[in-house]
Amino acid sequence: MTMIRVPATTANLGAGFDCIGAALSLYNEFTFTPIDTETLVIAVQGLEAARVNTDASNLAYQAFLKLYSRIDLTPPVIQLEIKLGVPLARGLGSSATAIVGGLLGANTLAGNPLSEWEVMQLAIEMEGHPDNVVPALIGGCQLAATAATGWAIADIPWHNMIVPVVAIPNFELSTAEARSVLPNEYSRADAIFNTAHLGLMIRGLETGNPEWLAAALTDRIHQPYRQKLIPGYPDVEQAVIAAGGYGMVISGAGPTLLALSSSDRAEAVATAMTEAWEQQHIRVEARSLAIDLSGATISHTKL
Repeated sequence: MTMIRVPATTANLGAGFDCIGAALSLYNEFTFTPIDTETLVIAVQGLEAARVNTDASNLAYQAFLKLYSRIDLTPPVIQLEIKLGVPLARGLGSSATAIVGGLLGANTLAGNPLSEWEVMQLAIEMEGHPDNVVPALIGGCQLAATAATGWAIADIPWHNMIVPVVAIPNFELSTAEARSVLPNEYSRADAIFNTAHLGLMIRGLETGNPEWLAAALTDRIHQPYRQKLIPGYPDVEQAVIAAGGYGMVISGAGPTLLALSSSDRAEAVATAMTEAWEQQHIRVEARSLAIDLSGATISHTKL
C-alpha cells in the first residue's frame, strides 16, 4: 500500500490574491491499495467523513484516474482509505489535498512516470489555479506566476519567528460564493496598492519585520468584498491587533481567518480570535500552526 500525506494550505495572504499560498501543519492522508476485485472501495475517517463521496465521483479518485488517463494506462482497481484532518469548505485547501493525494497515489503506483513538475501541472489544471495545490505538493510558501513555459514557481522564505494562527468557524463559505461578490474591474489605484503591498508582504515574511507585516496584510482586490460574508470579521480583526498580532487575512476563500503573530504572542492571538467570535455566538477552533516545508510525502507499507 502507498500512503500520501498532504498538508492543508492557506492561500492569498491578503494582497497575494490567487498567486500565493503556504502549506500548514494540518494534514489529510490518502492510502492506496491495489485489490483483486472489480469494485472500487473507498473508506473515509474523520469528523466530516460522512460528507465525502465514497463512489467514483470522489475527488481524490478522480485525480487518480486523471493521471492514468494522461499516461494512457488502465488504472488498477484500488481500495482508497482517507483520513481527514483538514476541515472541508473552510478555506484551508481541502480540495487541493485530494487532488495532490490522488495524483501522487496514481503516479507512485504507476512507477513514477511523471516528474514532480508534470504532476504539478496536472494539479493546477484540475484545481484551476496554483495557489493551493503548489504548496500542498512541494511545501513552504510559494508564489506562482504565468510564464512562457506555463508557470514560474518561486519559493518565498518564511521567517521562523512568524507563526500562522488559524481560526476555523463552524460555518462554511463556498469558493463560488466568495468569488461571486468580487467586481469585474479594479481601478489603477487599487492595482498599485496591491502591487506595493504584495512586495512589502514578501519582504516582511522573509525578514519578520513587524512594521512591514502590519502594513502588508491588507488588500483591495478581494478582502473588502469577502469580509462582508464573514460575520464578526471586524471584531476578530480588532482582537488580533489588541492581542499583539501583526494582522489578519482571509484564508483562501474563507471563512477561516488567518492571523500572523510572533511566536510569543501566538497563543494569546488564538485565544483572542476565539473569544471575539464566540461573542458573535459562533463556535470556533483557533490554533497556532507551523509552515510545513516538506509538502506531500509518500510512504510505502508491504501487505
